[in-house]
Amino acid sequence: MTQSPLGGVLTCYRHPARPTYVRCNRCSRPICPDCMRDAAVGHQCPECISEGKRTTRPVRTAFGASTTGRNGYVTISLIAVNVMVALGSLLAAGRGDALAGGGMGGLLGQPTPLHLWGALVPLHTRFTDANGNLIADVGGVASGEYYRLFTSMFLHFGLLHLLMNMWALWVLGRSLEAVLGPVRFLALYLVAGFGGSVAVYYFGSQHGLAAGASGAIFGLFGALVVVLRRLGRSVASVLPILLINLVFTLAVPGISIAAHFGGLVTGAVAAAGLAYAPRSVRTAVQSLVVVGITVLLVVLTFARTAALA
Repeated sequence: MTQSPLGGVLTCYRHPARPTYVRCNRCSRPICPDCMRDAAVGHQCPECISEGKRTTRPVRTAFGASTTGRNGYVTISLIAVNVMVALGSLLAAGRGDALAGGGMGGLLGQPTPLHLWGALVPLHTRFTDANGNLIADVGGVASGEYYRLFTSMFLHFGLLHLLMNMWALWVLGRSLEAVLGPVRFLALYLVAGFGGSVAVYYFGSQHGLAAGASGAIFGLFGALVVVLRRLGRSVASVLPILLINLVFTLAVPGISIAAHFGGLVTGAVAAAGLAYAPRSVRTAVQSLVVVGITVLLVVLTFARTAALA
């Protein structure tokens, strides 16, 4: 404690020339208005505030994640990537039918050079135009183009396809990212999308183009049901929407049933590992589950390639 030589008035411990009548609630040292920091009760000095930040445990969600997921940065980033890839498809096509003029009564877009490069094609396929002229000779996943299992998740057939998936990602993604955190949510999204792609590799059209974030989106549907159940909340608002989407998947021609169901199952299993991991070893179990699912999908991919050889 320091005192001024005049009248024994207390002076700020950081600014000895400034008289004060306020003390830090934590260490009792006198502090001037410039050094006061608002606390839960009264004021504290800068040093005590810094010490409190070092010793206070950060707030975590129910699944061990930081609260930064509430900002939805990963969801927004994923949407931005999908939109940029769609713009790239449009530029690569150089024509308007990249946005519309395809399936579903012309509401979907036509394949572009970017689709021919990155969409999911299981087997070697030669794509031709209406006149039989060769457009592209695609090797397919079985020929070693394994990158298609990943790149196909960010490609969409036209504007309607993109808007439907991005709206679903915006609605589901923010809720899940808030409770799972950015890292866990991103891992869930990617592994669900990967699961959908592997399902297409096994059960989808062997010579057709498959693309879209639908596998990952259905994985988020499955994950949301699991997470809500784990938190003890009702799933009544989610199940009807999920059932409608499943009926839509089965009823509308041209939709990849394998991708949707593959993503749904993979996302639900991954979410169960994230949500039900024991608290004492939560991070280790969560990491093991995500890595284990990924390794299993990789093994299934190579097994399918061997079977097709």
